[in-house]
Amino acid sequence: MASPFAFLVRGGLVAWALVGALALAAGGSALLLADTAELRYERDVARMVFNDNVELLESVRREVGVQEDTLAMLREQTIAPGAQPYLVVSIAENRLWYRLGDSVLFTAPVATGSGKTLVREGGDSHWKFETPRGRLVVQEKEERPMWIPPDWHYVEAARQRGLGVVRLYRGQKLALPGGARLEVRGNDVVRRSASGAVAPVKATDGREIVAGGNIVIPPFGTNQRKYADVLGTHRLKLGDGYALHGTNRPETVGRSVSHGCIRLRNADIDRLYELVPVGTPVYVY
Repeated sequence: MASPFAFLVRGGLVAWALVGALALAAGGSALLLADTAELRYERDVARMVFNDNVELLESVRREVGVQEDTLAMLREQTIAPGAQPYLVVSIAENRLWYRLGDSVLFTAPVATGSGKTLVREGGDSHWKFETPRGRLVVQEKEERPMWIPPDWHYVEAARQRGLGVVRLYRGQKLALPGGARLEVRGNDVVRRSASGAVAPVKATDGREIVAGGNIVIPPFGTNQRKYADVLGTHRLKLGDGYALHGTNRPETVGRSVSHGCIRLRNADIDRLYELVPVGTPVYVY
């Protein structure tokens, strides 16, 4: 039997050139995969739209390979046509359909990602507000969901109001007028007066904490970083921070104005919540 190296000996420069080309192609593929993984990591970190501490930990664990990345896995799976109901979302039409085969079981207008980019001045943070295309799946259903605002919310709110942004860390104190200060005690951001009296600070969408001309970013896990009613009555989680959910701004439905999630009117998400089981495929195009 001829040696596997005989080809290289007989082929001379041509054979070695082919081997070199294959090596370069393999190296290029590895670099492409590395670049793709890096971009995916940056996107996932930037898109922690709903993260509380648990979801943040799960996201990090996925990145280091402790968990399987279910979203990537599910996008590669296929189902037999007509085997089960599925959701279809058109970004161009801002509309959702719940279908079984060729039959439409439910349809409603939706709001999808604006496609805009927000850049934080004076830093290297930026966020792209897009709804992901591809095959996702309903991973979890939730009633009366709480919104955990990501950093981009505070940057965006500050820009709209002509304010700066400052982050409050546990163990840190921010000075307020009159000798008062902001600090974290347990699960609350509190205002400690000059006399020593302590009271939790109220914060919600549109009424963020302001100190010294800056909007304050509270630590994750504090009650001041949990907003009720912003996401409407129900949420269907799709993984990686994306979801189908209701809204406190029904006038935005039917437009490309969201930060990446798919918004429905509360009456529509109520109906969808009843109809759609966990495990339902969601095709976004």
